[in-house]
Amino acid sequence: MAKFLVMPKLGLTMTEGNIANWRKAEGDSVAMGEIIFDVETDKITKEFESPGEGVIRKILVEEGTVEVLKPIAIIGKADEDISALLAEADKAGASPTAEKPAAEAPKLTAAPIQPAAGGRVKASARTKKIAAELNIDISQVPGTGPDGAITEKDVTAFAEKAQTAQPKMSPTAGVIAAGLGIDPGQINKDGRIMKADVLAFKQNADFLKFADPQDSTKPMSAMRKIIASRMSASQETSATVNYNQRVDTTAMKQLREELKSTAKITYTDILVKILSRALLEFPLLNSSIVGTDIVTRNYVNIGVAVALPDGLIVPVVKFANKKDLGAISSEIKSLAEKARTNELETDEITGGTFTITNIGMFGMESFTPIINQPEVAILGINTIMDTPMVVDGQVVIKPMMNLSLTADHRVVDGSVAAQFVARLKELIEKPGLLLL
Repeated sequence: MAKFLVMPKLGLTMTEGNIANWRKAEGDSVAMGEIIFDVETDKITKEFESPGEGVIRKILVEEGTVEVLKPIAIIGKADEDISALLAEADKAGASPTAEKPAAEAPKLTAAPIQPAAGGRVKASARTKKIAAELNIDISQVPGTGPDGAITEKDVTAFAEKAQTAQPKMSPTAGVIAAGLGIDPGQINKDGRIMKADVLAFKQNADFLKFADPQDSTKPMSAMRKIIASRMSASQETSATVNYNQRVDTTAMKQLREELKSTAKITYTDILVKILSRALLEFPLLNSSIVGTDIVTRNYVNIGVAVALPDGLIVPVVKFANKKDLGAISSEIKSLAEKARTNELETDEITGGTFTITNIGMFGMESFTPIINQPEVAILGINTIMDTPMVVDGQVVIKPMMNLSLTADHRVVDGSVAAQFVARLKELIEKPGLLLL
């Protein structure tokens, strides 16, 4: 029996989805579990699997945004009557995307005809004489007199327009321009055009032809649109303040080396563990604003930003404060792999209370990350650099790293943010404190 395929609801907060790519066309057969189309939400892109087998009888929505549970296609048997479903779809406003009729060509109105029958021009002898004196082809002058006749005023106006259109130029420049096939009107110069101007114009034209500059345009993906919208909204909503602190990573690097034989721990893994401790000590950094209320928590859900070809996604390590370093490391690797293969579930990218973003692998020394709403803070991690430092009166080389914190001053005052960063510095430089 024929039935509707509807926009799936992929999460509790999902209200609409964007049809990104149909894998099947009308008339194609599909088996249960076969991919029919891709749907983009405000967070992820998912493949829609057929809930049954049959034939795609009608695609109701070729592309665009559709509310969840609204019909987007009809699947059924090849010879089945689907008129009732089509009528229901029309009533629900899910009619197939129709091709727009071509715009009607504008009707052309004939211009006034100057030449009369036999090729004669409607103009007085005096008008023709003036045209000859001004070296004007009178047949090219639009006539405004009775029946399209050309008047003296038409000739003089035409002459003035022609004189204005043709720039002044030296005889030599004129000869060279003609030889090179250059229209002097294209040379933008105040005053008289000289030989050097013509040659410079030709050289620039030849270079542009060699460079072959081209601009290409493509529409933003649903992910990119959401990123653009949310980042703009974040900047408009939050009263952001940025804090930068340089920390010594000697002990953190040593810890990573000591654990290498047991587990492949990254600096991000260690920092997430450190944050899960520090954020409970400074709950305002782990809070959010709901209306006029500040929501604080006794748990820490840390979002770890992952770069994808089309944008950024932030999978969340839930209840990181209750997990050991090994569990955190395994989960971050699993979430990152799911992000790269587009297998993240909605629950895995929602519920974050704080975000960490690491671009140190690109050699970045400092930046100002944008808060991931509705959170009130985000920590940027930068590259580790061997830096000369003075220790006990001696210059030594230390592996130093900048922390870049962005906090919302509506909730987090400068003194609180400074204390939080100082605590992070202490835990990074003495990670053994995590055992206490």
